[in-house]
Amino acid sequence: MRGLGFYWGVFGVVALLGSAVLRIGLRVLELRQYSLSPVQWGVLLGFGVWMLYAEGIKGFHYNFAPRVVARACHLREHPRPVLALLAPLFCMGYIHATRKRRLTSILVTSAIVLLVLTVRLLPQPWRGIIDCGVVAGLAVGIGSLLWYWARALFTRQAPPIALDLP
Repeated sequence: MRGLGFYWGVFGVVALLGSAVLRIGLRVLELRQYSLSPVQWGVLLGFGVWMLYAEGIKGFHYNFAPRVVARACHLREHPRPVLALLAPLFCMGYIHATRKRRLTSILVTSAIVLLVLTVRLLPQPWRGIIDCGVVAGLAVGIGSLLWYWARALFTRQAPPIALDLP
């Protein structure tokens, strides 16, 4: 059970993010059918850089990824069968977390769902331009998760971040 929660928690989250990258990435490929104007290229570049920083570095690398891995490390050190089976939900802070962490996880997820639904209403190439930035941020997020996970695997130390356990 020790290894199950540690591996399943992190790789379940990576699989979730990876499936989003694949789905959204297909829409980004549709941009090849369009001839972008200089303004659209500028928006693509500017939004892509902003998403790399805001979503990828600030959101994922400094907050989400270390917390996911730290919570996975907690499962490795304090295995509980139910939490190990639900490890991705535990690692993302949906279960067995402080009220504030659960609420934050739910609110962030809800905001993402609303943004996804809104972006779907946009015509191409604008939808693809936004999706390109999202894919960039998610790719940094996956890389950050794997980075923190590998460090925790080889050093046997969790990232120094609050676990937000109840």
